[in-house]
Amino acid sequence: MPSLPSLPSLLHRKHKSSDKDVEEMNPEVNNLSSATNENVAQGLESMVSHSESSHDVSHGIHMHSHTIMEVPWIHKMIPGIENLASNYHIGNFVIDRSTGKKFFESMPIYARIGMHLLFYGSAEEKILKYKSIEHLLQEQSVKQGKIYNSPESAKSIPSFVATYSLDLNELLEPDVTKYSCFNDFFSRKLKPDARPVENLDNPRGICSAADCRLTVYPTIDLARKFWIKGSQFTVPNLLQVPENSPTAIEFDGASLAIFRLAPADYHRFHCPIDGVVGDITNVPGQYYTVNPQAVNEPKFDVFSANVRSILYLTHTATGKRVAFVAIGALLVGSVNWTKGAEKGATVKRGEELGCFAYGGSTVVAMFSKGVVEFDKDLVKNSEVPIETLVKVGSSLGSSPV
Repeated sequence: MPSLPSLPSLLHRKHKSSDKDVEEMNPEVNNLSSATNENVAQGLESMVSHSESSHDVSHGIHMHSHTIMEVPWIHKMIPGIENLASNYHIGNFVIDRSTGKKFFESMPIYARIGMHLLFYGSAEEKILKYKSIEHLLQEQSVKQGKIYNSPESAKSIPSFVATYSLDLNELLEPDVTKYSCFNDFFSRKLKPDARPVENLDNPRGICSAADCRLTVYPTIDLARKFWIKGSQFTVPNLLQVPENSPTAIEFDGASLAIFRLAPADYHRFHCPIDGVVGDITNVPGQYYTVNPQAVNEPKFDVFSANVRSILYLTHTATGKRVAFVAIGALLVGSVNWTKGAEKGATVKRGEELGCFAYGGSTVVAMFSKGVVEFDKDLVKNSEVPIETLVKVGSSLGSSPV
C-alpha cells in the first residue's frame, strides 16, 4: 500500500474547485502582512459587536472566505483580508468516515483572525485597550456568550441554519422559532434515535463522544509526534496536577482521543464508555482557537493553556479511569455539565454528559493504559495526520480482553 501524504503536502494541494492553494499558516510567513495586529483586533471586536445588531451570521461572525467580498466593512477594518480570501482557501482537509473520501472544510474568519493574533503577535502584548492579546480574546469570548444569551439573538438562528445547511429534521425541536435565544439553539437536543451507538451489544465497546473531527493516538508520545506540537503538552499540564501525583502516574502512557467540534456541529457531548461519573475539576485558562493549525504549531500549547473542565469517569469493564476534558476556545462561553455533574451516577455509552455554549470547541478523552484499542481506520488517518469526521455513537474501538 502506498504511503499516505503528510499534512503539509495535503495543505499545499490545490483545492479541487479552483486553482487557489489552501493557506498553511506559520509564524514565519504572514499572508495578511498589510494589516497590523491592532487592525486585526479591531476586526474581531467589530465582528462580535456586529452580531448584536445584525442577524445575518454569514456577514458577521460566520463569514467565510467566499463571502468576504460581500462584506465591505471588514475590508476597511482589516486591510488585505480581501486579497487573502482571493488568493487562498482558508480551512482544513477532513476525511468523512462514512464515505472514506477527503474533503475541504472552510474555516470561519473569526477563527482565522484569532490564529493571526497568536501567530504574529505575543499573547502577552498590550493591544488596543486590552492589557494583552489573551485579555482581548477572553473579553470577546465572554461578550459573544452574553450577546447570544439575549432573546434578540434568536433572530440569528435562521441565517445560521442556512449558512451551514443544518438538518432540522433530526432535532428534538425542529421549529427554530421555539428557541429562546441563539445559545438555546446552539446547544440544541437531537431526537433520541438520531445517534445510535455502534456495537451496543459489546460491553467493552467504546464510542465517539461528539459529532466532530476526530484524531486518536494509542499513546501521548504518538499524539505529540503527529498532532499536538506544543512543547508544554503533558499529562500533568492538561489535568493540572503535580508531575508526581497519583493522577499523573495513573494516566502515564494513556491513549488519547481528540474530538474537535466546529461551530455548525451539534454541541452536546456524550459518554464514550459504560461507567460511573466521578469528580469534576475546573481549570481557568485562555480562549485560544482550537483549529488544527494552532494545535499543530510548536509555539502554542492550546489544550493545556485553554479554560477547561475535567470529568473523571470509571470504566465498568476494566475498573480504570478516563479523564474527559471539555476545553473552551475562542468565542466559547462556557462548559455545562448535565449527567456529568451527577457524581456516583451510572452512565451508558452515548448518554449525554453536557454541552458547550457558543463556539467551536474540543473534548480530549484520556484513557488509562489498557482501556482502549482504537479502530484501525481512525489510527491510520490520525497518523497522516488528518482528522476523521464522525458522529456521536460511532465506534472508537474497544477494550482489550
